[in-house]
Amino acid sequence: MRLASMFFFKMAWVLLWALSPILAAGSPEAANSSAAQTREIQYQGMRFTVDVAGPEDGDVVILLHGHPQSRYTWRHEMKALAAAGYRGYAPDQRGYSPGARPEGIEAYSLTILVADVLALADAVGAQQFHLVGHDFGGGIAWITAARHPERVKSLAVISRPHPQAFREALRKDSDQQMRSGHHGRYQRPEATDEVFANNVARHRNMLRYAGVPEQDADVYLATFDSREAVDAALNWYRAAYRTAGDGQRPAVPVVVVPTLYVWGANDHSVGRYAAETTRDFVEAPYRFAELPGLGHFVTDEAPEVFPPLLLEHLHRHDRQGE
Repeated sequence: MRLASMFFFKMAWVLLWALSPILAAGSPEAANSSAAQTREIQYQGMRFTVDVAGPEDGDVVILLHGHPQSRYTWRHEMKALAAAGYRGYAPDQRGYSPGARPEGIEAYSLTILVADVLALADAVGAQQFHLVGHDFGGGIAWITAARHPERVKSLAVISRPHPQAFREALRKDSDQQMRSGHHGRYQRPEATDEVFANNVARHRNMLRYAGVPEQDADVYLATFDSREAVDAALNWYRAAYRTAGDGQRPAVPVVVVPTLYVWGANDHSVGRYAAETTRDFVEAPYRFAELPGLGHFVTDEAPEVFPPLLLEHLHRHDRQGE
């Protein structure tokens, strides 16, 4: 009986997500607010490309993509958020936005990437906001929520574990060390040219292997149309690695805001040890959603899965801090 109830609950959420654009189309205002608009928003002295959707008075949700992706990661989530009355902002982050691509590794430190998130919230007038992240964007989301809980109403992350859990896994778990080998390979200066070669063929092959449809991979890889764009994206890894290598990276605090952590059991980038120990670093309502049969790129592999999980999480915690 319990399994049947869980099944029907999940199906109800999937149906709600699937029908939300149709239900929203009942009024022209709702239909228009559900369609994401691409804007340039200036903050941190640069121009970031940002998809915006949903009513202007809706609770703000900021969504952070990973590598090698872009704001396109969240196309399905943005539609669902808008239809549910939230105001979504999905930026192409520092290095991925052509108008926000400074030179030098030091311009991509974790501290600066977190400051970008807060600056976007300030630019759109959001004192508090829900935060969503995937992959490296998930890492930035964890740190933002941990260090600035007064700003974050709730947190939802796909794939990337809490930074302390990730650090412990890299130290203790040989499986995770193998999965994260690209972090070290990206430190080499020649990695930029290797990734850029043959129309970013290495990244295309990786996305294909990971189950990302070809047409979606085309959109993501269009971001890397220059060597400078590739170099900027890899600088995220170089800046993080430098901080870790000199032993000066401070511990990331436990998260004290409601948290949803989603992990595909076939994730080639994050192993079970890091995923399961993430619970040790959250001191707030916490849900770990393991997705059998799915891998690292959940929003591309199965677009219908994450939106209902996210909406349930937001509805449960959208009054947090008020």
